[in-house]
Amino acid sequence: MSPDPASIPRKAPRRGLAIGGIVGCLALGLIVANGIWSRSSSEVQLKALAIATATPTVAVVAPDHAANKSSLDLPGRLEAYSRAPIYARVSGFLKAWHVDIGAPVKAGQLLAEIEAPDLDQQLLQARAALASARAAEALALVTAQRWQTLGGTNTVAKQTVDEKTGDLTVKQALSKAAQANVDRLTVLADFKRVVAPFDGTVTTRNTDLGALINADSSAGLALFVISDTRKLRLAVSVPQNYVPAVKLNTKVDIMVPEYPGKTYSGVVEASARSVDAASGTTRMQVVVDNGAGELMPGAFANTRIALPQDMVALTIPAGALIFGQKGLRVAIVGTDNKVVLKPVAISRDLGQVVEIATGLSPTDRVIESPPDGLSDGDPVRVVNIAAKTAAAH
Repeated sequence: MSPDPASIPRKAPRRGLAIGGIVGCLALGLIVANGIWSRSSSEVQLKALAIATATPTVAVVAPDHAANKSSLDLPGRLEAYSRAPIYARVSGFLKAWHVDIGAPVKAGQLLAEIEAPDLDQQLLQARAALASARAAEALALVTAQRWQTLGGTNTVAKQTVDEKTGDLTVKQALSKAAQANVDRLTVLADFKRVVAPFDGTVTTRNTDLGALINADSSAGLALFVISDTRKLRLAVSVPQNYVPAVKLNTKVDIMVPEYPGKTYSGVVEASARSVDAASGTTRMQVVVDNGAGELMPGAFANTRIALPQDMVALTIPAGALIFGQKGLRVAIVGTDNKVVLKPVAISRDLGQVVEIATGLSPTDRVIESPPDGLSDGDPVRVVNIAAKTAAAH
Protein backbone atom coordinates (compact mmCIF):
# COMPACT_ATOMS: atom_id res chain seq x y z
CA MET A 1 0.00 0.00 0.00
CA SER A 2 1.52 3.31 -1.07
CA PRO A 3 2.05 6.22 1.42
CA ASP A 4 -0.28 9.16 1.60
CA PRO A 5 1.22 12.27 -0.24
CA ALA A 6 -0.05 14.54 2.46
CA SER A 7 2.07 12.73 4.99
CA ILE A 8 5.42 13.39 3.04
CA PRO A 9 7.51 16.43 4.52
CA ARG A 10 7.78 19.57 2.32
CA LYS A 11 11.57 20.47 2.02
CA ALA A 12 11.36 22.78 -1.07
CA PRO A 13 9.85 25.80 0.74
CA ARG A 14 12.52 25.66 3.44
CA ARG A 15 15.29 25.72 0.83
CA GLY A 16 13.69 28.80 -0.81
CA LEU A 17 13.58 30.56 2.49
CA ALA A 18 17.29 29.92 3.01
CA ILE A 19 18.19 31.21 -0.42
CA GLY A 20 16.03 34.30 0.12
CA GLY A 21 17.75 34.97 3.43
CA ILE A 22 21.16 34.70 1.82
CA VAL A 23 20.17 37.10 -0.98
CA GLY A 24 18.78 39.58 1.55
CA CYS A 25 21.98 39.48 3.55
CA LEU A 26 24.02 40.08 0.41
CA ALA A 27 21.81 43.01 -0.58
CA LEU A 28 22.06 44.49 2.89
CA GLY A 29 25.82 44.10 2.77
CA LEU A 30 25.94 45.84 -0.60
CA ILE A 31 23.85 48.72 0.72
CA VAL A 32 26.07 49.12 3.76
CA ALA A 33 29.23 48.93 1.64
CA ASN A 34 27.85 51.49 -0.84
CA GLY A 35 27.00 53.84 2.00
CA ILE A 36 30.47 53.52 3.47
CA TRP A 37 32.09 54.08 0.04
CA SER A 38 29.87 57.09 -0.72
CA ARG A 39 30.68 58.61 2.64
CA SER A 40 34.41 58.13 2.13
CA SER A 41 34.21 59.55 -1.41
CA SER A 42 32.29 62.58 -0.18
CA GLU A 43 34.90 63.21 2.48
CA VAL A 44 37.66 63.06 -0.15
CA GLN A 45 35.73 65.40 -2.43
CA LEU A 46 35.04 67.82 0.42
CA LYS A 47 38.70 67.77 1.39
CA ALA A 48 39.76 68.41 -2.22
CA LEU A 49 37.17 71.21 -2.50
CA ALA A 50 38.42 72.80 0.73
CA ILE A 51 42.01 72.69 -0.54
CA ALA A 52 40.94 74.15 -3.89
CA THR A 53 38.92 76.86 -2.14
CA ALA A 54 41.85 77.77 0.08
CA THR A 55 44.17 78.17 -2.95
CA PRO A 56 43.51 81.48 -4.74
CA THR A 57 42.76 81.34 -8.45
CA VAL A 58 44.62 84.04 -10.38
CA ALA A 59 45.05 85.22 -13.96
CA VAL A 60 48.54 86.14 -15.11
CA VAL A 61 49.85 88.48 -17.82
CA ALA A 62 53.29 88.91 -19.34
CA PRO A 63 54.97 92.36 -19.29
CA ASP A 64 54.39 93.81 -22.72
CA HIS A 65 56.21 96.18 -25.09
CA ALA A 66 53.18 96.88 -27.29
CA ALA A 67 51.66 99.67 -25.18
CA ASN A 68 54.57 102.00 -26.00
CA LYS A 69 55.78 100.62 -29.36
CA SER A 70 59.30 101.97 -28.76
CA SER A 71 58.11 105.58 -28.76
CA LEU A 72 57.43 108.21 -26.15
CA ASP A 73 53.92 109.72 -26.34
CA LEU A 74 53.55 113.00 -24.47
CA PRO A 75 51.00 115.84 -24.41
CA GLY A 76 52.08 119.39 -25.21
CA ARG A 77 50.82 122.92 -25.78
CA LEU A 78 51.56 124.97 -28.89
CA GLU A 79 52.72 128.56 -28.43
CA ALA A 80 53.77 131.28 -30.86
CA TYR A 81 57.52 131.40 -31.46
CA SER A 82 57.44 135.16 -30.77
CA ARG A 83 54.62 136.77 -28.80
CA ALA A 84 54.40 140.38 -27.61
CA PRO A 85 51.62 141.92 -25.49
CA ILE A 86 51.39 145.62 -26.48
CA TYR A 87 50.83 148.06 -23.59
CA ALA A 88 50.46 151.86 -23.72
CA ARG A 89 53.38 154.09 -22.72
CA VAL A 90 51.23 157.23 -22.50
CA SER A 91 47.97 157.96 -20.72
CA GLY A 92 44.93 159.28 -22.54
CA PHE A 93 41.99 158.04 -24.60
CA LEU A 94 42.00 155.71 -27.59
CA LYS A 95 41.53 157.90 -30.63
CA ALA A 96 41.41 155.13 -33.26
CA TRP A 97 42.37 151.48 -33.83
CA HIS A 98 43.29 150.16 -37.27
CA VAL A 99 43.63 146.35 -36.97
CA ASP A 100 41.46 143.63 -35.49
CA ILE A 101 42.09 140.05 -34.38
CA GLY A 102 43.36 137.76 -37.10
CA ALA A 103 44.84 140.59 -39.15
CA PRO A 104 48.42 140.11 -40.42
CA VAL A 105 50.69 143.05 -39.60
CA LYS A 106 54.20 144.17 -40.54
CA ALA A 107 56.87 145.55 -38.24
CA GLY A 108 56.19 149.26 -37.59
CA GLN A 109 52.60 149.12 -38.85
CA LEU A 110 50.21 151.45 -37.02
CA LEU A 111 47.86 149.55 -34.71
CA ALA A 112 46.12 152.39 -32.83
CA GLU A 113 46.37 156.07 -31.92
CA ILE A 114 46.08 157.56 -28.45
CA GLU A 115 44.89 161.10 -27.72
CA ALA A 116 47.00 162.47 -24.80
CA PRO A 117 46.20 166.17 -24.08
CA ASP A 118 48.10 166.13 -20.79
CA LEU A 119 51.26 164.99 -22.53
CA ASP A 120 50.82 167.62 -25.22
CA GLN A 121 50.62 170.37 -22.59
CA GLN A 122 53.68 169.00 -20.79
CA LEU A 123 55.61 169.10 -24.05
CA LEU A 124 54.58 172.72 -24.70
CA GLN A 125 55.61 173.67 -21.17
CA ALA A 126 58.97 171.91 -21.58
CA ARG A 127 59.66 173.73 -24.84
CA ALA A 128 58.87 177.06 -23.18
CA ALA A 129 61.20 176.20 -20.31
CA LEU A 130 63.90 175.35 -22.85
CA ALA A 131 63.48 178.71 -24.57
CA SER A 132 63.76 180.51 -21.22
CA ALA A 133 66.87 178.50 -20.29
CA ARG A 134 68.52 179.27 -23.62
CA ALA A 135 67.77 182.98 -23.20
CA ALA A 136 69.28 182.95 -19.72
CA GLU A 137 72.30 181.07 -21.10
CA ALA A 138 72.82 183.65 -23.86
CA LEU A 139 72.66 186.55 -21.38
CA ALA A 140 75.07 184.78 -19.02
CA LEU A 141 77.46 184.19 -21.92
CA VAL A 142 77.52 187.89 -22.90
CA THR A 143 77.93 188.94 -19.25
CA ALA A 144 80.75 186.50 -18.65
CA GLN A 145 82.61 187.61 -21.77
CA ARG A 146 82.36 191.30 -20.73
CA TRP A 147 83.61 190.63 -17.22
CA GLN A 148 86.44 188.51 -18.56
CA THR A 149 87.48 191.46 -20.77
CA LEU A 150 87.39 193.86 -17.81
CA GLY A 151 89.29 191.35 -15.73
CA GLY A 152 92.10 191.45 -18.26
CA THR A 153 92.60 195.20 -17.60
CA ASN A 154 92.62 194.69 -13.82
CA THR A 155 89.73 197.13 -13.41
CA VAL A 156 87.49 194.57 -11.63
CA ALA A 157 88.16 191.97 -8.99
CA LYS A 158 89.03 188.45 -10.16
CA GLN A 159 86.41 187.05 -7.78
CA THR A 160 83.66 188.86 -9.67
CA VAL A 161 84.93 187.50 -13.00
CA ASP A 162 84.89 183.96 -11.61
CA GLU A 163 81.32 184.41 -10.34
CA LYS A 164 80.11 185.53 -13.77
CA THR A 165 81.90 182.62 -15.44
CA GLY A 166 80.38 180.18 -12.95
CA ASP A 167 76.92 181.64 -13.58
CA LEU A 168 77.39 180.94 -17.29
CA THR A 169 78.24 177.32 -16.52
CA VAL A 170 75.05 176.97 -14.42
CA LYS A 171 72.91 178.48 -17.16
CA GLN A 172 74.41 176.14 -19.73
CA ALA A 173 73.61 173.14 -17.51
CA LEU A 174 70.03 174.34 -17.03
CA SER A 175 69.69 174.74 -20.77
CA LYS A 176 70.89 171.16 -21.34
CA ALA A 177 68.46 169.83 -18.71
CA ALA A 178 65.58 171.66 -20.38
CA GLN A 179 66.62 170.22 -23.74
CA ALA A 180 66.76 166.72 -22.29
CA ASN A 181 63.26 167.12 -20.86
CA VAL A 182 61.94 168.25 -24.25
CA ASP A 183 63.62 165.26 -25.92
CA ARG A 184 62.10 162.88 -23.37
CA LEU A 185 58.58 164.19 -23.85
CA THR A 186 59.03 164.21 -27.64
CA VAL A 187 60.00 160.53 -27.59
CA LEU A 188 57.11 159.81 -25.23
CA ALA A 189 54.73 161.63 -27.57
CA ASP A 190 55.74 159.23 -30.33
CA PHE A 191 54.16 156.44 -28.28
CA LYS A 192 50.77 157.95 -28.99
CA ARG A 193 51.11 155.87 -32.15
CA VAL A 194 50.96 152.20 -31.16
CA VAL A 195 52.88 150.13 -33.74
CA ALA A 196 53.65 146.44 -34.31
CA PRO A 197 57.10 145.34 -33.02
CA PHE A 198 57.53 142.58 -35.65
CA ASP A 199 55.77 140.79 -38.47
CA GLY A 200 52.95 138.64 -37.16
CA THR A 201 49.26 138.27 -36.52
CA VAL A 202 46.98 140.16 -34.13
CA THR A 203 45.74 137.45 -31.78
CA THR A 204 44.14 139.74 -29.14
CA ARG A 205 42.52 143.21 -29.06
CA ASN A 206 41.35 144.47 -25.66
CA THR A 207 40.48 148.10 -26.38
CA ASP A 208 37.99 150.23 -28.32
CA LEU A 209 37.30 153.85 -29.29
CA GLY A 210 37.21 156.25 -26.36
CA ALA A 211 38.65 153.74 -23.88
CA LEU A 212 40.67 155.23 -21.03
CA ILE A 213 44.34 154.32 -21.40
CA ASN A 214 46.64 154.15 -18.40
CA ALA A 215 50.37 154.32 -19.07
CA ASP A 216 52.59 151.37 -18.08
CA SER A 217 49.62 149.33 -16.81
CA SER A 218 51.35 146.01 -17.43
CA ALA A 219 49.35 144.44 -14.61
CA GLY A 220 46.14 144.83 -16.66
CA LEU A 221 45.10 143.74 -20.13
CA ALA A 222 47.31 144.50 -23.08
CA LEU A 223 45.87 146.69 -25.83
CA PHE A 224 46.93 144.14 -28.46
CA VAL A 225 48.84 140.86 -28.60
CA ILE A 226 51.00 140.23 -31.65
CA SER A 227 52.11 136.64 -32.35
CA ASP A 228 54.53 135.34 -34.96
CA THR A 229 52.81 132.10 -36.00
CA ARG A 230 55.06 131.18 -38.92
CA LYS A 231 56.94 129.01 -36.43
CA LEU A 232 55.52 127.60 -33.22
CA ARG A 233 57.03 126.38 -29.99
CA LEU A 234 55.81 123.17 -28.35
CA ALA A 235 56.73 122.53 -24.72
CA VAL A 236 56.82 118.89 -23.56
CA SER A 237 57.80 117.40 -20.20
CA VAL A 238 60.04 114.36 -20.69
CA PRO A 239 60.32 111.84 -17.79
CA GLN A 240 63.78 111.85 -16.24
CA ASN A 241 64.77 108.31 -17.30
CA TYR A 242 64.02 109.11 -20.97
CA VAL A 243 65.96 112.39 -21.08
CA PRO A 244 69.23 110.77 -22.31
CA ALA A 245 67.36 109.32 -25.31
CA VAL A 246 65.81 112.65 -26.38
CA LYS A 247 68.72 114.69 -27.72
CA LEU A 248 68.75 118.05 -29.48
CA ASN A 249 67.51 117.91 -33.11
CA THR A 250 65.52 114.75 -32.38
CA LYS A 251 62.55 114.54 -34.74
CA VAL A 252 59.08 114.71 -33.19
CA ASP A 253 55.73 113.75 -34.74
CA ILE A 254 52.91 116.11 -33.74
CA MET A 255 49.16 115.44 -33.95
CA VAL A 256 46.31 117.87 -33.20
CA PRO A 257 42.64 116.95 -32.73
CA GLU A 258 41.33 119.38 -35.36
CA TYR A 259 43.21 117.49 -38.11
CA PRO A 260 42.77 113.78 -37.28
CA GLY A 261 45.10 111.48 -39.15
CA LYS A 262 47.50 114.26 -40.12
CA THR A 263 51.02 114.40 -38.69
CA TYR A 264 53.24 117.47 -38.46
CA SER A 265 56.99 117.36 -38.03
CA GLY A 266 59.10 119.21 -35.48
CA VAL A 267 62.55 119.02 -33.92
CA VAL A 268 63.80 119.38 -30.35
CA GLU A 269 65.44 122.81 -30.24
CA ALA A 270 66.24 123.29 -26.55
CA SER A 271 66.26 121.48 -23.20
CA ALA A 272 65.99 122.95 -19.71
CA ARG A 273 68.76 120.56 -18.60
CA SER A 274 67.21 120.36 -15.17
CA VAL A 275 64.62 118.14 -13.52
CA ASP A 276 61.47 119.59 -12.02
CA ALA A 277 61.36 118.21 -8.47
CA ALA A 278 57.55 118.26 -8.40
CA SER A 279 56.96 116.20 -11.57
CA GLY A 280 60.30 114.44 -12.12
CA THR A 281 60.43 115.65 -15.72
CA THR A 282 62.64 117.84 -17.88
CA ARG A 283 61.05 120.58 -20.00
CA MET A 284 62.04 120.50 -23.66
CA GLN A 285 61.12 122.84 -26.50
CA VAL A 286 60.10 121.58 -29.93
CA VAL A 287 60.01 123.92 -32.95
CA VAL A 288 57.28 123.34 -35.54
CA ASP A 289 57.10 124.89 -38.99
CA ASN A 290 53.67 126.49 -39.48
CA GLY A 291 54.08 128.03 -42.92
CA ALA A 292 50.63 126.76 -43.95
CA GLY A 293 49.07 128.45 -40.93
CA GLU A 294 47.07 125.35 -39.94
CA LEU A 295 48.36 125.12 -36.36
CA MET A 296 47.13 127.62 -33.78
CA PRO A 297 48.95 129.03 -30.75
CA GLY A 298 47.53 127.79 -27.46
CA ALA A 299 46.24 124.55 -29.01
CA PHE A 300 46.68 121.14 -27.37
CA ALA A 301 48.85 118.64 -29.26
CA ASN A 302 50.02 115.05 -28.88
CA THR A 303 53.67 114.29 -29.57
CA ARG A 304 55.43 111.04 -30.42
CA ILE A 305 59.20 110.74 -30.00
CA ALA A 306 60.93 107.65 -31.36
CA LEU A 307 63.13 105.94 -28.77
CA PRO A 308 66.20 103.73 -29.20
CA GLN A 309 65.45 100.00 -28.96
CA ASP A 310 67.08 99.67 -25.54
CA MET A 311 64.74 102.31 -24.13
CA VAL A 312 61.55 100.31 -24.81
CA ALA A 313 59.63 100.06 -21.55
CA LEU A 314 57.75 97.07 -20.10
CA THR A 315 54.08 97.73 -19.42
CA ILE A 316 51.65 95.95 -17.10
CA PRO A 317 48.02 96.62 -16.10
CA ALA A 318 47.67 99.25 -13.40
CA GLY A 319 45.59 96.78 -11.34
CA ALA A 320 48.64 94.53 -10.93
CA LEU A 321 50.37 97.01 -8.61
CA ILE A 322 50.42 96.33 -4.87
CA PHE A 323 50.84 99.32 -2.55
CA GLY A 324 52.05 98.50 0.95
CA GLN A 325 54.42 99.36 3.77
CA LYS A 326 57.29 97.78 1.83
CA GLY A 327 56.67 100.08 -1.13
CA LEU A 328 55.38 99.40 -4.62
CA ARG A 329 55.45 95.72 -5.62
CA VAL A 330 53.93 93.26 -8.09
CA ALA A 331 53.05 89.58 -7.54
CA ILE A 332 54.84 87.09 -9.78
CA VAL A 333 53.91 83.40 -10.17
CA GLY A 334 57.02 81.22 -10.01
CA THR A 335 57.62 77.91 -11.79
CA ASP A 336 56.25 76.07 -8.74
CA ASN A 337 53.00 78.09 -8.87
CA LYS A 338 53.94 79.99 -5.74
CA VAL A 339 53.83 83.75 -5.31
CA VAL A 340 56.96 85.93 -5.43
CA LEU A 341 56.54 89.62 -4.57
CA LYS A 342 58.93 91.86 -6.51
CA PRO A 343 59.61 95.56 -5.81
CA VAL A 344 59.26 97.74 -8.94
CA ALA A 345 59.66 101.38 -9.97
CA ILE A 346 57.23 103.17 -12.29
CA SER A 347 58.56 105.31 -15.13
CA ARG A 348 55.21 106.53 -16.51
CA ASP A 349 51.55 106.15 -15.57
CA LEU A 350 49.51 105.76 -18.78
CA GLY A 351 46.16 105.23 -17.08
CA GLN A 352 45.05 101.63 -17.57
CA VAL A 353 48.64 100.49 -17.94
CA VAL A 354 51.88 101.63 -16.33
CA GLU A 355 55.44 101.53 -17.59
CA ILE A 356 57.89 99.78 -15.28
CA ALA A 357 61.42 101.17 -15.10
CA THR A 358 63.03 98.46 -12.95
CA GLY A 359 62.08 95.18 -11.26
CA LEU A 360 60.53 93.11 -14.08
CA SER A 361 61.70 90.93 -16.95
CA PRO A 362 59.71 90.03 -20.09
CA THR A 363 59.41 86.38 -18.98
CA ASP A 364 57.75 87.11 -15.62
CA ARG A 365 54.17 85.93 -15.06
CA VAL A 366 52.49 88.89 -13.37
CA ILE A 367 49.24 88.38 -11.46
CA GLU A 368 46.72 90.66 -13.14
CA SER A 369 44.59 91.48 -10.06
CA PRO A 370 46.27 90.10 -6.93
CA PRO A 371 43.84 89.25 -4.10
CA ASP A 372 44.18 90.92 -0.71
CA GLY A 373 46.53 89.32 1.78
CA LEU A 374 48.75 87.65 -0.81
CA SER A 375 52.22 86.88 0.59
CA ASP A 376 55.52 85.44 -0.60
CA GLY A 377 55.35 81.66 -1.03
CA ASP A 378 51.52 81.40 -1.17
CA PRO A 379 50.35 78.69 -3.61
CA VAL A 380 47.99 79.81 -6.36
CA ARG A 381 46.05 78.26 -9.23
CA VAL A 382 46.69 79.88 -12.62
CA VAL A 383 43.83 80.13 -15.11
CA ASN A 384 44.03 80.85 -18.81
CA ILE A 385 43.08 84.48 -19.49
CA ALA A 386 41.54 83.62 -22.86
CA ALA A 387 39.35 80.93 -21.30
CA LYS A 388 38.37 83.30 -18.49
CA THR A 389 37.40 86.01 -20.99
CA ALA A 390 35.36 83.56 -23.08
CA ALA A 391 33.53 82.32 -19.98
CA ALA A 392 32.71 85.91 -19.02
CA HIS A 393 31.06 86.49 -22.42
